[in-house]
Amino acid sequence: MRPSSILSLLALNAGLATPALAEQIELDNLTIEEPRAKDPTAPTQAEKRAEFARIPGGATLVDGETYKTGRSSTLQDALGLATGVFVQPRFGAEESRLSIRGSGLQRTFHGRGLLLMQDGAPVNLADGSFDFQVIEPLATDHIEVLRGANAWHYGTATLGGAVNFVAPSGKSAPPLDLRYEGGSFDSHRLFLAAAGDFGAWDAYLSVTDSSQDGFRDHARQDNQRYFANLGGRLGERLFTRFYLTHVETDSELPGNLTKAQLRDDDEQAAAGNLSNDQRRDFTLDRIGNRTVWLLDGGHSLELASFYSEKDLWHPIYQVLDVDSEDYGLRLTHKWQHQGWHWTGGIEFNHGRNRDVRHQNVGGHSRRKLNELRQTARNLNAFAELEIPLAERWALIGGLAWLHQKREVDDRYKCNASVAGRCVFQDESFESTYVGRVARLGVRHDLAEGIQVFANFSQSYEPPTFSELTGGQVVSKNDAQRARTWEAGLRYARGGVALDLALYRSEIRDELLALNDDNGDPLGTVNADRTLHQGIELGGSWSVGAFVLRGQYLFNDFRFDDDDVYGDNRLAGVPRQFLKGELLWQWAGWYAGPTFEWVPSHYAVDHAETLYTDRYALWGLKAGYRPAQGPALFIEGRNLSDRSYAATTGVIADARGQDSAQFLPGDGRSVYVGLEWRL
Repeated sequence: MRPSSILSLLALNAGLATPALAEQIELDNLTIEEPRAKDPTAPTQAEKRAEFARIPGGATLVDGETYKTGRSSTLQDALGLATGVFVQPRFGAEESRLSIRGSGLQRTFHGRGLLLMQDGAPVNLADGSFDFQVIEPLATDHIEVLRGANAWHYGTATLGGAVNFVAPSGKSAPPLDLRYEGGSFDSHRLFLAAAGDFGAWDAYLSVTDSSQDGFRDHARQDNQRYFANLGGRLGERLFTRFYLTHVETDSELPGNLTKAQLRDDDEQAAAGNLSNDQRRDFTLDRIGNRTVWLLDGGHSLELASFYSEKDLWHPIYQVLDVDSEDYGLRLTHKWQHQGWHWTGGIEFNHGRNRDVRHQNVGGHSRRKLNELRQTARNLNAFAELEIPLAERWALIGGLAWLHQKREVDDRYKCNASVAGRCVFQDESFESTYVGRVARLGVRHDLAEGIQVFANFSQSYEPPTFSELTGGQVVSKNDAQRARTWEAGLRYARGGVALDLALYRSEIRDELLALNDDNGDPLGTVNADRTLHQGIELGGSWSVGAFVLRGQYLFNDFRFDDDDVYGDNRLAGVPRQFLKGELLWQWAGWYAGPTFEWVPSHYAVDHAETLYTDRYALWGLKAGYRPAQGPALFIEGRNLSDRSYAATTGVIADARGQDSAQFLPGDGRSVYVGLEWRL
């Protein structure tokens, strides 16, 4: 072989370590395949699992195929079995209490405390809040769940971490996917997706139309989602992918019930929600992009950016008419060499809201009450370095700096009236939040498939506008800060896969949103000291043709020597939670029971005077799901027709009296699905 041929082969071997595509080149009389780098904007599940194995803490990958064996309409359907995730819909639809390690504990709508992402770009608005309706579970290949500081490389420093929904690409998805789901409460869901592989480029498009009357009165939901991504090569080592999202969602809000009302008739709506026609309707348009440039020596640069517009019509205690515009970008540098891994970056987000409020009369806007112009600006820098210490040992350290501003400009200062005359109150303010946080972790591979880890981290979470202006008056709050210790185990041998983590978070100034006895918002306060600690256990166990999968949570969330509440437990989340399924599987067929258990009651007020009841639910599902061709399923839920509270509101002190804080879960229901994939 000639020297030129030898040098060419060496260059191919050293420069492109992960071949995905190949092109023919000719060296004199020798024709070989030149490997090309895989598309880093569309990582496979195998690549992500290898990346997660390096994280010294709680990190879980959810394969979309595991939840598409049944109804796949809500985030609970998609994330209900994900280790460490507590998610309970409040009306059987998208809006939920979504919490990891007690993040955003009091929020059952318009979430916070987590970074929600679509394909690596934030879905969160610039103030940190997010909408559940933006995500389409069926248009998802897999979901990354990174608990706490284990989401550091995405630039977030929230208590809960990050959840990233990764869509199929035109290369990984079937050319055509047509699915229908329908069943109880007049629910219908039609999903159509198409994918194309054009060589250097590929495209994916999905359309979803769904509706349901809901288990309760005044709980109708209508949603349309359109999602597309287009990606490919701009050069030998330059890749880009664009993401387009359009969402139209209309949701009636049945509201909270008292415990007596729930026991008497859990299908009824709250009287005030009916009389004021309370709803949450919005339209959202979003465009995102990820561009990755692979450099020599194991270096790469990634730019993730997004722009979104949202129009919200939200008649509740007042009519909230909010127009939002948000945009941002994150530039990340990565490097890896002989066990060393570096991630460093900078992120900028900017958001503007025009929040106009009117008197709510029968669901119609009447007298103008307020107008606020809200602006959020964020500039964050983050870095993380993994150092191989010895054989099978690694040390991971990280630093982050966050500079965030929240501004409110009161454009209508007649915020109240007495005897028909305005009472002027200027609610304008400007606050700057600066945080410096760090993390340090260690990982040890004991043997093949057995890994232990431990880490210490800090988190920093400025308030969203819902924490500042979500009540009757503006509440000026400090940022929430925490120190978290975590240790755990990953085990994958002999048909057993376990994900175990124990954690303890000491929190200062936790943001607690409180309601009054009528469910109306009082605003948010900073608790002095609180404690979140617990156990996260999830995984699967395969024996022959049977597989048991699920998760168990032990949540010990409490005040820490508070002047008012002492060491009381924080309200709103059960102390223990178990959810899972046991399926027989053979040649694409499957059948078995599902279950959910809350073994003890828990408080809905911090004073611990009003409690929910414990409950146990069971269901059955069966179906046939091959890799291609026709598929079907039938699923029954809550087959004992148990009346229970799926989740609750949170108040400070119920004084031992019944209060409208209970959100009933769906009664007995049956769903069927048909799907055809090329």
